[in-house]
Amino acid sequence: MPSEQIKRGVGRAPNRSLLYALGLTEEELSRPLVGIVSSYNEIVPGHMNLDKIAEAVKAGVRAAGGTPIMFPAIAVCDGIAMGHVGMKYSLVTRDLIADSTEAMVMAHQFDGLVMIPNCDKNVPGLLMAAARLDIPTIFCSGGPMLAGKLKDGRRTCLSHMFEAVGAYHAGTLDEDGVKEYEENACPSCGSCSGMYTANSMNCLTEAIGMALPGNGTIPAPYSARLRLAKKAGMQVMELIKKDIRPSQIMTEAAFRNAETVDMALGCSTNTMLHLPAIAHEAGITISLDESNAISARTPNLCHLAPAGETFMEDLDQAGGVYGVMKELTKKNLLDLSVMTCTGKTMGENLETAQNRDPSIIRPVENPYSQSGGIAVLKGNLAVDGCVVKQSAVAPEMMVHEGPARVFNSEEEAIEAIYGKQIRPGDVVVIRYEGPKGGPGMREMLNPTSAICGMGLGESVALLTDGRFSGATRGASIGHISPEAAAGGTIALVEEGDLISIDIPNCKIELKVSDEELQKRRAAWVCPEPKIQSGYLLRYAKLVSSADKGAILQA
Repeated sequence: MPSEQIKRGVGRAPNRSLLYALGLTEEELSRPLVGIVSSYNEIVPGHMNLDKIAEAVKAGVRAAGGTPIMFPAIAVCDGIAMGHVGMKYSLVTRDLIADSTEAMVMAHQFDGLVMIPNCDKNVPGLLMAAARLDIPTIFCSGGPMLAGKLKDGRRTCLSHMFEAVGAYHAGTLDEDGVKEYEENACPSCGSCSGMYTANSMNCLTEAIGMALPGNGTIPAPYSARLRLAKKAGMQVMELIKKDIRPSQIMTEAAFRNAETVDMALGCSTNTMLHLPAIAHEAGITISLDESNAISARTPNLCHLAPAGETFMEDLDQAGGVYGVMKELTKKNLLDLSVMTCTGKTMGENLETAQNRDPSIIRPVENPYSQSGGIAVLKGNLAVDGCVVKQSAVAPEMMVHEGPARVFNSEEEAIEAIYGKQIRPGDVVVIRYEGPKGGPGMREMLNPTSAICGMGLGESVALLTDGRFSGATRGASIGHISPEAAAGGTIALVEEGDLISIDIPNCKIELKVSDEELQKRRAAWVCPEPKIQSGYLLRYAKLVSSADKGAILQA
C-alpha cells in the first residue's frame, strides 16, 4: 500500500507524528488512507453542494473500513468567466487541476482516491490525474442543475439566458423579459441543466467506466445524489482491495466506448479536446479521424438542450447514460468486456439497464440521425481538422457558402453582431483565440448566442480557432487547426472571401487559389502575444494544437 511509505516503521515516526497532529488515531492509520479530492467552492454553482457530497463520500469510505482525508481542487465557472478576460483562464485550469492533484497524491501517498468534480475543466483535469497516478480511483460528481421555469410554464436554461441578451439587442425582448430569464434560468445548485460540457463529461465518466451508474444524470438537489456518494465511498474500498486501477479501466476500448456514447448523446464539442487529453495521460492516442469514423456508425439518440427542449433530469428519468448504452448494444456498438469501477464488466453493468422513455432516448431504430452528434470537418481552411456539434445545427445550415466577416478577437465580433453589421448568409470568422493565440482558447458562447438571439441562427455560420460552450447551437465550427497564431490558413482569410461548409461530407474550404494563399502567407506576420506575463504566457509556450487535445508539451 502506498501509505506504508508514511506510516510504517520506526523511520516513519516523524511522519506519523504529523498524522497524529491531524487528530488521526492509530486505528485510523491502520486502515487504507483514501484521498477525497473535493472541488467545493463558493463561486461555482455546480460546486456549492460538493461539501455535502464529500461528507457523504467520507461516510461511505468509513463504513467500508477506510480512512478518508480530504484535499481541494480548483474549478472555474465558465458561465461567470464568459465574455471577458476570465475565459482565458478556463481551459488552462484543466492542467493545473491535474498537476496539483498529482502533487498532493504523490506527496502524501494515498492508497486510493475519490474524485469529486462537477464543472467543465474540473472533470477532465481529474480524469487526467487519475490516469497519470494510476491508483484505485472512482468518480462521484456533484450532479446537474434542475431546469428553470418561466411564468408561462416554459422550461428554460442557461443557453436560453445567453440568447435572451441577443434578443434584447435585436429589439425582440425588453429588459423585463431579460430579467425573467435572469431570475429563472438557473434555479438550483448543479452543473447547468443541458447537455453542456460539464454534463457531457460527467456522463462520459460512466461510459468510460470510472463512475457508478447515475453519476452523470442524477440531479444535484436530489437525495439520490448523496446515496450515490456514499456508495462511491464504499466502492473505492473494493477497488483498493482488488487493486483495480484506472489503467485497467481506461483502456483503448473504453475510450472508444466513451466516444460512441458521446456521439449518441450529442455531447459538447469540448469532449473533442478532453478525451484526447485524458487518453494521452493513459498512453493512448485518439485522432479526430477516428472520431469521425465512430460518428459515422453511431446514431444520435438524444436532443437535450441546446439541441432540443429536454434536460438532464429528463435523461435521468428515462434511464440515464446506461439507458443510452443499452440502446447502443442493440447494434453491437460497444465493447462490453471492458472493466469498470463497479468491479464488473460493462456488459454485466448493463444487464438491468433499460430505456424507460423512448421520447427522450430514441430507440436505435428511430434515431434523430444515423450519424453522431459531432462531426470533424477538414479542408484547406482546417488542414488538421475542426469540429461542429451537428446535432444542434439547423437543417438549412448543414451546407452553406458565404462571405467571410473577419475579426481578430471575440470582442470585435460581438461589437459587429450587436451593431447589426452581420447579414444573413455571412460567415463570421473569429481568429487568434486558439490555445496559443488566445491564449487559453476562449469559448465563443457570447457571439454564437448573439447570432441566435438576433434571429440569424438559421442563416449565419461562425468559425473560430477558439472553442464553444456546450450551450452553443447553430453552425458554429471551432477548434480550427492549425490555429491562426501558428500560421494556419484561418490567419490568411480576408474580408469577403467565400467559405464553403459541407457538414454532411465533413468538408470546409476557403475559396481562394493556392497561389493567392502563398502570397498571403509570405506577407503574414504573427501579431504580438496578447498576454506578456504570468501563467498564460507559460501556457502559450507549452500548449499543443486543438486537434491534439490542447495538451501541454514538455
